[in-house]
Amino acid sequence: MSDWYKKSFGDDYLLVYKHRDMQGAYNEVKGMIEWLKLDQGAEVLDLCCGMGRHSMALTDFGYKVTGIDLSGVLLKEAVRLDTQQKVQWIQGDMRDVQINQQFDAVVNLFTSFGYFEEDAENEKVLHEIYRLLKPSGQGQFIIDFLNPEFVERNLVPFSKRKEGSSTIEETRKIEDGFVRKTIVVSEPGAEDRSYLEQVKLYHQEAFLTMLDRVGLEVLHVYGAYDASPYDKTESKRMIFVGRRKG
Repeated sequence: MSDWYKKSFGDDYLLVYKHRDMQGAYNEVKGMIEWLKLDQGAEVLDLCCGMGRHSMALTDFGYKVTGIDLSGVLLKEAVRLDTQQKVQWIQGDMRDVQINQQFDAVVNLFTSFGYFEEDAENEKVLHEIYRLLKPSGQGQFIIDFLNPEFVERNLVPFSKRKEGSSTIEETRKIEDGFVRKTIVVSEPGAEDRSYLEQVKLYHQEAFLTMLDRVGLEVLHVYGAYDASPYDKTESKRMIFVGRRKG
């Protein structure tokens, strides 16, 4: 499972997550900018930008955006969608971002955290967010993570759906402190294609401890993009909003 993301974020990812649309991203970004209160022209880094839905929505609100992702396939799709070339797209690992610029804000969205087996590897991502933010409380961050409590109570073990001629089966389980998903894509006349995804289930207290340890101060924890407060039982998301301390 250690490098599952290198295989999973390829061509079939675009098929499996086809239902995530630009309008949804636009609405989420609208909520985010009310929390951050950034000036027009502020520089924002979308860490793990995927196919760039949120990056492009951020540019529509007047920000200068850089999108970083490890997946060449997803970045290629982002470049294709970015017809006006508004975003700077960079391929890279979220644990070791090869740029020295500091940003007004760093956003890490749609549970793009907890991919690695070791806590120390996941914490490297938070160190990078700290490094990439402007100092002295100027740099702000949003980390949009799943709510482990909700996942544990409401996990759907199996689902199946059609996407054109393809059938997508998803099997989910919780084991060893991770939520793990197996995705099987089937097409007539072709061999099945199988992928694994996993996210480490960091509960609120553990997450807050990690953030504090790297120098990130949490100002708000929301349960959704409508700014509803985080509720351990009911919230589907756990969205941390804060700033760099030092």
